[in-house]
Amino acid sequence: MIRLFVGLVIGMSALGTSALAADPIEIGIGYLRRTSVKPTLSLVEQPAANDGVAGARLAIEDNNTTGKFLNQHFTLEELRLKEGDDAAAAAVTLADRNIAFIIADLPADALLKAADAIRDRGAVLFNAGAIDDRLREEDCRANVIHVAPTRSMLADGLAQYLVWKQWKRWLMVVGSHEEDKLYAEALRRAASRFGARIVQERVFEDTGGARRTDSGVTLIQRQMPVFTQQAPAYDILAAADESEVFASYLPYRTWDPRPVAGSAGLVPKSWDAAQDQWGAVQMQNRFLKLNSRRMTALDMQAWTAARMIGEAASRVNSGDRRTLLDFLKGKDFSVAAFKGQRLTLRPWNLQLRQPIFLVDGRMVVSVSPQEGFLHQVSELDTLGVDQPETKCKLH
Repeated sequence: MIRLFVGLVIGMSALGTSALAADPIEIGIGYLRRTSVKPTLSLVEQPAANDGVAGARLAIEDNNTTGKFLNQHFTLEELRLKEGDDAAAAAVTLADRNIAFIIADLPADALLKAADAIRDRGAVLFNAGAIDDRLREEDCRANVIHVAPTRSMLADGLAQYLVWKQWKRWLMVVGSHEEDKLYAEALRRAASRFGARIVQERVFEDTGGARRTDSGVTLIQRQMPVFTQQAPAYDILAAADESEVFASYLPYRTWDPRPVAGSAGLVPKSWDAAQDQWGAVQMQNRFLKLNSRRMTALDMQAWTAARMIGEAASRVNSGDRRTLLDFLKGKDFSVAAFKGQRLTLRPWNLQLRQPIFLVDGRMVVSVSPQEGFLHQVSELDTLGVDQPETKCKLH
């Protein structure tokens, strides 16, 4: 009997050693991004050269921590696109290296071209940067999973809080660039949806002058009050300025003493360096130690994308791309992202459901969806385009 027991122990030990000795399942993740970064008006908010990809690298570490126990190994391959480089060709290059999952920080049109170029190769893009609603609506693709929130989700998150505060009369200032107009449209939709009213709209024309001059503070201090005077009675100024031309100059400079929200003041984001709830401090500290800077929304979106892949791989214990994708799109998938609840995919357009943080540059003021905004499926679906409204037809 003793010999039989010893034999069983030796046999099990041999099996365990054999399993440990087996080559790990390799899961490659690509990262596709532009080399150039858009400067901001504020010198203290200039994006780092590794903005976004730093979050993905941290997630690869997290994936490999779990992967050690499941005999899985994750790698990240980054491709940087210079001005004029073809995003579609770069995506094909990654797909041809047997990389099935590619995190992309690309403008909308480049993202669509890349998605179409790799569709027949069985590869999937994780949109970490583009917030355009059309990518989830009339221009949706079955091989693009959206981790970045949409403009409508951001606008709805802001609007819910403003309405909850009973700040329902908005003076809206819109920039003259196309992305400013898209954000303004999202704010109009949000106001109408939640019971706010835009009392007046004004356009701030970008004349192309220097953003910073020696006399800039004096000029701004004189111009902004004049620009915002003689407005109808309003509770808050909503700024739509994605192009970073004027919004940061509005707080404390308006003619009437009113708060500012939107592109400055109270800003809706998917993440902020001030987020310290739900275990986020540990995450923020790890990122700071690795990168000597704070974690941005783009970093968090890229981290979430890479973690979604790692979570799927751990749940199905496989590196097969079809198996992973089926699980990601299935009803059992969710991912934890230090946002107070597990995040899931909207099946009708592959948009990640997520709360929206409302931040003032130093603190998280609130988190939407706000209390009282109910939904029959998920309160997170009160943010952005809901299923009955969608124009997306995945195929």
